[in-house]
Amino acid sequence: MLGDRFGRRRMYVVGLTVFTLASAAAALAGGPGQLIGARVVQGAGAAVLLPLTLTLISEAFPAEKRGMAIGVWGGVTGLGVAAGPVLGGAVTEGLSWQWIFWLNVPIGLAMLPFAANRLRESFGARPQLDLVGLVLAAAGLTGLAWAPVRAPEAGWGSTEVLTALAVGTVFVTAFLGWERKGARHPMLPLAYFRRRPFSTANAAAFLLFGSLLGALFMITQLFQYGLGYSPLEAGVRILVWNATPLLVAPVAGALTDRFGTRPFMLTGLLLQAAGLALLAWQVEPGVGYGRVVVPLIVAGIGISMVFPSVANAVTSSVPLGDAGIAAGVNNALRELGGVFGVAVAAAVFTTYGGYASPETFIDGCGPALGVTAGTAAAGAVVAAFAPGRGGG
Repeated sequence: MLGDRFGRRRMYVVGLTVFTLASAAAALAGGPGQLIGARVVQGAGAAVLLPLTLTLISEAFPAEKRGMAIGVWGGVTGLGVAAGPVLGGAVTEGLSWQWIFWLNVPIGLAMLPFAANRLRESFGARPQLDLVGLVLAAAGLTGLAWAPVRAPEAGWGSTEVLTALAVGTVFVTAFLGWERKGARHPMLPLAYFRRRPFSTANAAAFLLFGSLLGALFMITQLFQYGLGYSPLEAGVRILVWNATPLLVAPVAGALTDRFGTRPFMLTGLLLQAAGLALLAWQVEPGVGYGRVVVPLIVAGIGISMVFPSVANAVTSSVPLGDAGIAAGVNNALRELGGVFGVAVAAAVFTTYGGYASPETFIDGCGPALGVTAGTAAAGAVVAAFAPGRGGG
């Protein structure tokens, strides 16, 4: 919405600047309060950046080449995901945690002149901001995200969690009512949810990231607590899973231009579900790395197929001028899905296992991974209802 009103390139540069400065502030933090504050600002910068990447790509490429471009975006995203555990492990072992944030600073400073000078400026169709809708949506999503974050510690039946869910539901309901009848220029045209490509792709994205981040939360710990690897060793071994988007996503994205997005959403989510289910079955005391490689590769290929197909389906299902709105909705649902995915995986893990020993960790890890597989399978069911090529 900010990009549509004030310029997408301009707001991308603003978001990148905020993210870079907040990263430096986090590295310099002298205590938990300062670190949390810097991370909040960093998240705000990232929230501006992420949806605008898809918007700028959609605006820069014609429809017949958009899938290929979004596929490359998915591959680069995969490269970032793949590098994270490896760099994080190397930094925490060889330097200090502050360097996790310092690494962002030179990258951000190098990107700023390129973004300011090479990106093409564009605007959306809305002449003014929907400030009421923005406040209602922010309050609602904060409540809905707070509940699963606190649930593993406070309990799903606690007053805090139930209150957060209730407050979030109330504000989201108020937001929907305002967008339907009150807003002169709504930040989210609700009619888009009546379009099958838009609604199915967003639902699939929610379940995809619920499965993906829930699994990532468990797998990174499995390699360290369950298999005994150091953070760096774990990061290197996880590459067989999270580096696959770099190889598969560009190809899948290009093929969506020819065959449509549904085959890749459906097949990808089925592969993700199958790989995680096989991994959950293999996880047992004494399991070696060799037994988990194939499941990780299968799940990674599936995820790599879904990344670009979901993004392409969402942005191509609305008028080009509203691509920013579509990307913002998709980004919000992805993040919310990830929060719920981690919370549910953690709840299942603590029900069946714990951190007392590698054996008790394995006891809880298998069922938690099984739930992430089920989440991906639910996403496949949703993807089956997406329209075929040329459908509406």
